[in-house]
Amino acid sequence: MQKKDDPKIIHAWCMYDWANSAYMLVISSTIFPVYYNTATRHAFNGNRVDFLGWDISNTVLYSYSLSFAFLLAAVLSPLLASIADYGRFRKPMMRFFTYLGAMGCIGLYFFEGDNIVWGILCNTLACFGYTGGLVFYNAYLPEIVRREKLDKVSARGFAYGYLGGVVLLVFNLITIQKPHWFGIADETEAVRISLASVGIWWIVFAQYSFWILPKSPYEAELTADLLTKGYKRLQRVWQTMQKLPSTKIYLIAFFFYSMGVQTVMLLAATFGEKEIHLSADKLILTVLIIQLIAIPGGYLFARIAQQSNRLSINSMLVLWLVVCLGAYVVRTEVGFYALAALVGLIMGGIQSVSRSTYAKLLPKDTHNNTSFFSFYDVVEKVSIVGGTFLFGLVEHLTENMRNSAMALAILFLIGLGLMTKVHIPRHRPLIRHLYSQTHE
Repeated sequence: MQKKDDPKIIHAWCMYDWANSAYMLVISSTIFPVYYNTATRHAFNGNRVDFLGWDISNTVLYSYSLSFAFLLAAVLSPLLASIADYGRFRKPMMRFFTYLGAMGCIGLYFFEGDNIVWGILCNTLACFGYTGGLVFYNAYLPEIVRREKLDKVSARGFAYGYLGGVVLLVFNLITIQKPHWFGIADETEAVRISLASVGIWWIVFAQYSFWILPKSPYEAELTADLLTKGYKRLQRVWQTMQKLPSTKIYLIAFFFYSMGVQTVMLLAATFGEKEIHLSADKLILTVLIIQLIAIPGGYLFARIAQQSNRLSINSMLVLWLVVCLGAYVVRTEVGFYALAALVGLIMGGIQSVSRSTYAKLLPKDTHNNTSFFSFYDVVEKVSIVGGTFLFGLVEHLTENMRNSAMALAILFLIGLGLMTKVHIPRHRPLIRHLYSQTHE
């Protein structure tokens, strides 16, 4: 077994966040949503598009496509996690999803608006590649660091991701604003090159993580039930949760508030473009500010979590409620910028503290972290499916994205109520009998 708290391994683990977070920032949060709205509006002469014969709003279609991508990832994650446990395949699976997601990003270079099926397909593959690799990445965390450093290292990983994404986004922004500096024909071409650059960035920087990160020290024998074992493990993990009431309640709370968190992060740029009528450069600048604020914000709430994880999460949930209420009433650029700053403050914290809190609630005597983090990952993915679908559905029914923001506020209220019942122990629990069942 590898030594925990190895600085080189921790750095390599964090560097994978540096590599893949460019997708979340450039593709999910800024350049692609704005380009998608503009390109489809121009190609179809309005916000209604024709997708395989279906007349639908471009933003509703975008929300539904994200729901589909995360649903696909949620359904397949248990199978993939099961495969990863055989022959120490965790790192190869990370490679597979990295290349799949990166090729999806590169494929977006060829999206011009009228070929909307191609654009949705590539964006879905990129999203699936990003989400599919996270379960293997997250499973490393409790194996490479001791419990008392979980909050700090988790926050450090997100900080690497935010910083790496900002570096590429700044370069892309310069390219889009000054395409002639780089011999590029026009701004549209620069945008398409920027989308493809995410895939190249992702592949190149992930190589360091693949080179340094160790193989999983636990290896299972190949059995005939390979296709079903991952799903059976999730069932056994859930059975284990019945003996861990705080872990169970925490996951339910996480499900509800993650629906809101992930939806805000994925659709904020779409909201700003459609409801506040911000230009692409202003939206990109706004997200840059969010990313920079997210770095100290993540460390701030990780520091609070060292005293009380529940206090840290509850404080952020209250602030997320403020964000939703603000989104319903904001009408000006200044108001939108203020909300963006608040999102930045709590965005990094809610992700890193949620992950480290779950790690603290896992059974101490388990070597099967992939299965437990696969369960966590499935919960997160299903929550994104629910959140993005709810956001799109409310807009579809009411034709108003502000009503969708209010719907998300209800999710944060439910999560806040459930978190008051969660107890995070000082030491991870011991449940040897149930673990033996889970590890079968």
